[in-house]
Amino acid sequence: MGKVRNISGCVAVAHGVRLADVDVICSYPIRPYTGIMSELARMVADGELDAEFIHGEGEHAQLSVVYGASAAGARVFTGSSGVGVTYAFEVYSPISGERLPVQMAIADRTLDPPGDFGEEHTDAECCRDQGWIQGWASTPQEALDNTLIYYRVGEDPRVLLPQYACLDGYFVSHILGRVDIPDEAQVKEFLPPYKNHHVLDPRNPQIIGPQIEPAMGPPLQYQRYQAVKNVHKVLEEACDDFARIFGRRYDPYIEEYLTDDAEIIMFGQGAHMETAKAVARRLRNLGEKVGVARLRTFRPFPTEQIRERLSRFKAIGVLDVSANFGISCSGGVLLSELRAALYDYGDKVKTVGFVAGLGGEVVTHDEFYRMYQKLKEIAKTGKVEQTAYWIPFEL
Repeated sequence: MGKVRNISGCVAVAHGVRLADVDVICSYPIRPYTGIMSELARMVADGELDAEFIHGEGEHAQLSVVYGASAAGARVFTGSSGVGVTYAFEVYSPISGERLPVQMAIADRTLDPPGDFGEEHTDAECCRDQGWIQGWASTPQEALDNTLIYYRVGEDPRVLLPQYACLDGYFVSHILGRVDIPDEAQVKEFLPPYKNHHVLDPRNPQIIGPQIEPAMGPPLQYQRYQAVKNVHKVLEEACDDFARIFGRRYDPYIEEYLTDDAEIIMFGQGAHMETAKAVARRLRNLGEKVGVARLRTFRPFPTEQIRERLSRFKAIGVLDVSANFGISCSGGVLLSELRAALYDYGDKVKTVGFVAGLGGEVVTHDEFYRMYQKLKEIAKTGKVEQTAYWIPFEL
């Protein structure tokens, strides 16, 4: 059995990294992810973790350090937030193209402008097409557990892909929660040692990231495409093993809450969906047939699972905690993804987007009540008058 403590999401992630027995860590401070590195630095200094801790001169350097360390055979970890995530953008695709299972924590933060320190998913969602596994935790416990699950999936020889382990800035990164920190023996049973299949070795030289002829590119991209497709099976296996070993079961793709006989649901990812659950419970007590579907895996997007499990509802409200200017339907990335997944189902299920929580604002109970009321109207009339609403300005 593990040890139960009340800790923040940042400290929970650090314990996940410690338990994964990483070899190389590279840091650079930017709020709100910095607490992860502060705790890891303490663990290394106190002898709790035997790892090389490197302080980079910037986020581009951070990713470059773990790029090389992973290529040399090390299990590695890094992280960032907000504009730090975008500053390192040049290195993301080469890492996944080289099939290196780097893990990067992203404690989401608003991009500039407006330059505040609040939480949004915009920073991490900018990276959605870089060939990385990506998903959101909604609690400190899940943040720790996702750290271990993502290493397991990303390092599997059928996958070999890097991972963005995302958690909402402040709402998960800094708020304390009850966390069961597992025993090292349990983790060793779940997470095998990292063994890459093309490790840099001076006795067997090879080129990393060479320039190639145009005809060589499509086959390499197709291999990466196939690797991303392989994530589904490996992720399902990992979640099954995780439940067996640790006693906590996660759905690989979508957590459903009060959906058995629901007619309308809220769909989204991250910590704000915990508030959506509280509102759904209250509305259930008032006789409303409402529920919540929380997306756990954003990349690869679970299209088939969305179709199988969410097409049965009359109306779905999609919460996007991101600013996506000029996007289709004037909502956010999740609205576009969900609509694309359900496209072949015609008018069977109505969808409407809600953009809320920008700049780190709390999505309040009252705002969720208003969203559910709009969904109730849509389910009753079958008409979507406006495809998306920016909260609180338009609803």
